[in-house]
Amino acid sequence: MASDRVATGISSVDRLLGGGLETDCLTEIYGEGGSAKTLFCLEIAARIAREGRYVLYVDTEGVSLERLRAIAGADLPKVLGHFLLTSPKDFEEQRRAVATACTLARDGRRPIGLLVVDSLTNFYRLSLSGPDEDEAREALALQIADMVATTRTRALPALLTNQVWRSPKEGTLEPVGGSYLNHAAKTILRFDRLPGPRRRVVLMKHRARPEGSVEFVIGSHGLEGGTPS
Repeated sequence: MASDRVATGISSVDRLLGGGLETDCLTEIYGEGGSAKTLFCLEIAARIAREGRYVLYVDTEGVSLERLRAIAGADLPKVLGHFLLTSPKDFEEQRRAVATACTLARDGRRPIGLLVVDSLTNFYRLSLSGPDEDEAREALALQIADMVATTRTRALPALLTNQVWRSPKEGTLEPVGGSYLNHAAKTILRFDRLPGPRRRVVLMKHRARPEGSVEFVIGSHGLEGGTPS
């Protein structure tokens, strides 16, 4: 594996990414509900926690501890001991949670292996229909900028999940957050639901890798690498 990558542990995805997540940038994953975005985050988080590094996990949608238990198995106590989880209840709490996570990552007192925000745009999306839309856009931009600065300062992979909306013109599912988020994320993955437990990962953007796609399978104990699709 390349020294500037952190393996996901899912063989097909690691091949697609050239070894894993890059360590100095944001990786964005987007897709419709049920496409395994959160499971993907938990899979990587458990792998890193097993190695004795801490995971900073900002959860806005409700992490399934049962699924984490299935992934971690007998290593669950160690994984939970290195899992720093916060669950904000609104966009302002999310802003503070992201700021705190970035501060913890930068201060160097713990060996931090991963920063996750799942989902970055859950509360933001709700703000777009209210009177504080401009403030919400600015707050989201500041959160993204803080995470970008943290990844570069600490050579730390940051993984964020994103929701989607359907373009009325193209009829396609597009990520929420606009052009700023798409520019800030140097790796962008689209997750597609396939029949049964199969899921497709499409590499939409990468600094060094060609576009392509692979599949994986949702198993009883986590995600299992598949083959190029």
